[in-house]
Amino acid sequence: MRSTLWQKLFSWLDERLGLNDAYKNLLDRPEPKGNWWNTLGSASLFLFILQAVTGIFLTVYYTPSPDHAYDSIQYIMTEVQFGWLVRGIHHWSASLMVIVVFIHMLRVFFTASYKYPRELTWLIGIGLLLLTVGMGFTGYLLPWHQMAYWATTVGTQIAGSVPFAGEFILKSLRGGPDLSALTLQRFFAAHIWILPALLVALIGVHLYLIIRHGESHFPDKED
Repeated sequence: MRSTLWQKLFSWLDERLGLNDAYKNLLDRPEPKGNWWNTLGSASLFLFILQAVTGIFLTVYYTPSPDHAYDSIQYIMTEVQFGWLVRGIHHWSASLMVIVVFIHMLRVFFTASYKYPRELTWLIGIGLLLLTVGMGFTGYLLPWHQMAYWATTVGTQIAGSVPFAGEFILKSLRGGPDLSALTLQRFFAAHIWILPALLVALIGVHLYLIIRHGESHFPDKED
């Protein structure tokens, strides 16, 4: 009785959404024989989703101002129920995401998976790696403690050493010559809005290209 109800519900949705067609086009396709190295892309996507979910919870209590940023972090860690766990997951999964994405890029490079017809997939993957590093860089300042402050000072100073455009880049990142409340606000906006939006867009294109061209297999002796 219950299975019949679910079948009717699925049939009703399938007629309106084309669920069977979506399944056949997206999931029901041949895959090359691989190993755990083939799962690094999916692991990166899982870590990004984990970052998004935990980040949403953290923004409920976080205050992006120099006077209250550190105190709000301490409040999350000590007063909010399971706040220490959510922030710990967010912190360590961010570091793990950078490592997993980097190893994923190395796997693609050493197996020559960036070659025809996957050149555009590779270029978008480079963009995803840069955005992932950018997420880590902007998020590092948000606790607004001494280590975050001076690390961001050094990081933005390095960006400001670019020939010709260095001063413009430095002031664009900091919102002025020095780190201030405007810097924290810009990093916060980039961390929760600008960079995630770009990541979601590139991930969508990346997945589309993987579905279109399929996953590459590990080179054998004939290759």
